[in-house]
Amino acid sequence: MIECKPISVSLEKKHLDQLYRYFSVTNAKFAILTNGRTFNFYTDLDAPNKLDSRPFFVFDIADFNSGILSELRKFEKAAFDVNAILATAERLKYTSGVKQVISKLVEEPTEEFVRLVSASVYEGRMTAQVREMFTGVVRTAFREVIMDTVKSRLSSALADTEEVIEKIDVPVEEEPDVVTTEEEREGYMIVKAIVRDTIAPKRVVMRDQKSYCGILVDNNNRKPLARLWFNRSVKYIGLFDGENEERVIVDSLDQIYDFTERLRATAKKYAE
Repeated sequence: MIECKPISVSLEKKHLDQLYRYFSVTNAKFAILTNGRTFNFYTDLDAPNKLDSRPFFVFDIADFNSGILSELRKFEKAAFDVNAILATAERLKYTSGVKQVISKLVEEPTEEFVRLVSASVYEGRMTAQVREMFTGVVRTAFREVIMDTVKSRLSSALADTEEVIEKIDVPVEEEPDVVTTEEEREGYMIVKAIVRDTIAPKRVVMRDQKSYCGILVDNNNRKPLARLWFNRSVKYIGLFDGENEERVIVDSLDQIYDFTERLRATAKKYAE
C-alpha cells in the first residue's frame, strides 16, 4: 500500500494518518509513505494490523548506495517473500534508529553524553567552560574513532589477502564435475577477510557444490558460514545468523560487505 505526497512535503508522522487508517482495514503487510524522493517503509512490528509509527526502512533516491539496493530488491516481484522481509524488518528498524542517534551524537554531542564520556578522563568540576571544551573534544574524538576503525578494517582486509590466496587451493571434498568460478573464489576471499577478526582464517574453508558454493568453518557441514548461490541469473548469498538460511539477492561482490555484521555474528557462534 502506497501513500503519495507532493515532493515539496517533508515527510513527518502527521502524514501517516491516512495510511494508518487504510492499513488497519486491509490485508496489506507493508505500507510506503513517499513524496517521490524519500520512501518510508512501514509494517506492523509493534502490534498486529496496527501500522508502526516509525519506518523499518528508509531510502532517498538522491542518496543511493548498494546496501539500500540490497534491501529494496527484496520487494521486487521475482524475490518477494513476506516472511523473509518481516524477519529482517525489526533489525532494520532499530539499526536505522540507533544509527540516526549515533550520527546526531557525532555532530552534536548532548550534555549527558559529554558528561558520561569525560567522567573517565577528567576528575575536576564540570563548569560551563569545561563542558564546552569537552564537547569539542568529544566531537573530534568520535570522528577519529570512526576513521581509525575504517582504516583498521581496510588494513586487515588487505593484509589478509595473501594468506587467503595461499590457502584457497587447499584440497577439500567436492562433488564431481563441479567448476569453481573466479566470482565464487573472490566471494570466498571477501567472506574470509570479513570474519578474520572473529575466527581464525585457517578454519574458514570453501567447499563448492553443483548448486552453490559453501563456505564452512572447520570444513564441517554443521558449521555453515555462508553460501554463494552464483550459478544462476539472479545471484544470492545465503546467511546463517538466524535459525535457517536466509538468501539475500546480491548484484555485485561488493555487496557482501553489507552483511559484515551478520557474517561475524555467525562466525562468533563457531569461534570457540
